[in-house]
Amino acid sequence: MQPGLETLDYSFPGTRAAGAFTPVLVGVVGSGNLEVLLEPAPGADCRFHIETSARGFGAIWAAVAQDFHTRHQLAGVQVSIHDMGATPAVVSLRLDQAAQELQP
Repeated sequence: MQPGLETLDYSFPGTRAAGAFTPVLVGVVGSGNLEVLLEPAPGADCRFHIETSARGFGAIWAAVAQDFHTRHQLAGVQVSIHDMGATPAVVSLRLDQAAQELQP
């Protein structure tokens, strides 16, 4: 982790197993944007690991992660987010783009 970044971790029990898949990367880290990486993970949880330059917004990140999980119910997935100040709407868009890549 780089100095000045806040790290947040969340985990939700999933019901829709993602199965085996090649890691999915969407977005690009840059001024005001972020990247989202989905990787297979053992177990039935959807885990989020977030590194963000926007410190102090844990409650908003928790709400965005919960909203994504409520809509997709992924299981066996590690979600890694590297953020440089993206808005919640952009975060949700990138998460949905990544989840779309998992569709058969």
